[in-house]
Amino acid sequence: MRRSLVWILPSILFAACLSLRLWDPVFVQDFRLRLFDAYQELKPRPYTDVPVRFVDIDDASLARFGQWPWPRTLLARLVNRLTEAGAATVVFDVVFAEPDRTSPSLIAAQWPNDERFRALRDTLKTLPNYDDLFAEAIAGSNVVAGFVTTGESSSRRPPRKFGIASAGQDPKPFLAAFPGAVLNLPVIERAARGNAAMNITPERDGVVRRIPLLVRLDDRIYPTLPAEALRVAQGASTFIVKNAGASGEAAFGTPSGIVEVRTGRFAAPTDSAGRVWLYETRPAPQRTVSAWQVLENKVAPGRLEGAIVFVGTSAAGLLDLKTTALHPAVAGATLQAQVVEQILTGAFLKRPDWSNGAEILFLALFGVVAIPLFARAGAAWGGATVLLAIGGAFAASWYAFSMAGMLLDPLYPAIAVIVVSLASSLSSYAVTENRRRQLRHAFAHYVSPVLVEKLIARPSELGLGGEIRNISILFSDVRSFTGIAERLNAQELTSLINRLLSPLTQEILSYGGTVDKYMGDAVMAFWNAPLRDPDHARKACLAALAMHRSLKVLNAELAQEIPADGGAPLQIRIGVGIATGDCCVGNFGSAQRFDYSAIGDSVNTASRLEGMTKQYGVGVIVAETTRNEAGDLAMLEIDLVRAVGKSVAVRIYAVLGDETMAAEPSFDAFRAGHDAMLAAYRRCDWPAARGLVADCRRRDPSLAALYDLYESRIAEFEAAPLGADWDGVYVSQKK
Repeated sequence: MRRSLVWILPSILFAACLSLRLWDPVFVQDFRLRLFDAYQELKPRPYTDVPVRFVDIDDASLARFGQWPWPRTLLARLVNRLTEAGAATVVFDVVFAEPDRTSPSLIAAQWPNDERFRALRDTLKTLPNYDDLFAEAIAGSNVVAGFVTTGESSSRRPPRKFGIASAGQDPKPFLAAFPGAVLNLPVIERAARGNAAMNITPERDGVVRRIPLLVRLDDRIYPTLPAEALRVAQGASTFIVKNAGASGEAAFGTPSGIVEVRTGRFAAPTDSAGRVWLYETRPAPQRTVSAWQVLENKVAPGRLEGAIVFVGTSAAGLLDLKTTALHPAVAGATLQAQVVEQILTGAFLKRPDWSNGAEILFLALFGVVAIPLFARAGAAWGGATVLLAIGGAFAASWYAFSMAGMLLDPLYPAIAVIVVSLASSLSSYAVTENRRRQLRHAFAHYVSPVLVEKLIARPSELGLGGEIRNISILFSDVRSFTGIAERLNAQELTSLINRLLSPLTQEILSYGGTVDKYMGDAVMAFWNAPLRDPDHARKACLAALAMHRSLKVLNAELAQEIPADGGAPLQIRIGVGIATGDCCVGNFGSAQRFDYSAIGDSVNTASRLEGMTKQYGVGVIVAETTRNEAGDLAMLEIDLVRAVGKSVAVRIYAVLGDETMAAEPSFDAFRAGHDAMLAAYRRCDWPAARGLVADCRRRDPSLAALYDLYESRIAEFEAAPLGADWDGVYVSQKK
């Protein structure tokens, strides 16, 4: 794996992040909008008491004057009261699409055609229509009527009482378009000074964040209530729509669109679709007046003087409640009023048309800097850079919001830095792991793979020193190796040793052993170090049995080969000695070079036991300490011996098989006969011992060499009787 991966993978993933930003899918847009909601939660717009009021047809008003819809005469009285209170403009966030059913003429039309009702019907027909009375009240004031655009086509269009001027390209393609609308009665439309759309469309998640100032009905542009309220209140006649690319506005990075809507002295920055970002306040009681207070002349003097008054409802049953960043349910008219407050105070949230292009450019520049930085930085610097970059992106975004009302997206830079850092980390890890794997593979040819893993995981242990550990040590050596070596040249001998040691080593490793060293044709290994293994004695014995099985496979291969000297095929036999005890294990040697090894009396014992395998004619000999910990394997006690240089006798055992063999009744009977033979031998009952030796030889001919040894000893002891103090210990004279 090449080092270039550290650059390639982060670059590919960063390109994917950049492509994602260019695509800007809706789910990422949703995350961005929710982040902007959180900013408003942290710093909502402070309420400023400007002349904008909301007259609320609330539950208290409905309780006093009856359920909705109210008679138009009552609404006419409401308009008159507002005008008398000095309201500059009255804006209805209500559509009056149907005639008032409480008008006298409409009531009379519902009566039966009966002579008894004729006179009364004729009298009612002479009374004024309530819609006309309402229209008269509207005509006597500055009233803006509202209509609702819909997705269903309609033939009649609302009258336009304003002009539209465009600075730059035609704004129509950028506006929300509708084929139809639910309109007010013509008599109300004619009487009103203004006519505007009431549309408040939430985002995909149902939250209202942007309110349009302009909409399109077929091919005509209409203002919405906030824009029309400002126009009528100022006595202005025209809306000026400024587009990107006009009057010095820069169309940077994204398709151009609307950037500003102006009427009279006031202008509002918008997004490309002509929408104002809603910047809410916390609940402000100063803004709201209950409708019943107006109707009963209980409003404090001057509270409505010169105000733009929005008339709407907060009653839940009238279904005009909206969800916003700050409120789960707020009257739609309140939001219209807050947009006017924003325009009057200049408190806007702005996401200019150049923001997308600037964010994309910043993201690209970030990638150019971040990718080489992460490729070269270490883990600590890389982590610090990630935290700094993410924190910096969010800090810059928050600063722009809190100081200038700018809505700049920190999510993509944060996502990009996380993706690039993870990709760099994964790439570096892959490269490092590949190097580690190569080192592990190379190092494992010299020391145990288990030791390699430990040193990689804990390099601090790579130093001189050791610890006392109870381990099982195995020595293996080839019998009559000198004769084999004489038949082969150096190259052939090397090949043979490699063919022998490879499977033997594999068996040791497969049972969790650590190969300490090779000494020509000999192998030293141990268990329970460096990794702990409570079953180390048993695994050492099983490894020894497996080594003999592997040797049979090798000998079968050698039997099919013709040696270069033309002699008989080579056949290899090994002896294995195992001892268990406390030893010092660790790194031994010099400061320049050292080995992971073990030293201790048990190491010497294992070496002596391996040498005894030829003398006793068995493949595996273990010390009593090993036998006691190895469990229920098939073992026979073969002697009580004191090796050369040792002062303490060791009870030794031959390992003949695993626990399956040990569980066989025939082996249990054989072991009982063998133990009886040893007992007779140790009490110097030579006739009984000789008879039992013959019986044991008959039961297991493979141990003939062992029983030949005991027959020769019996003959020797009969010829030269032992003293009465003989303890059954045989003193070995060979190493």
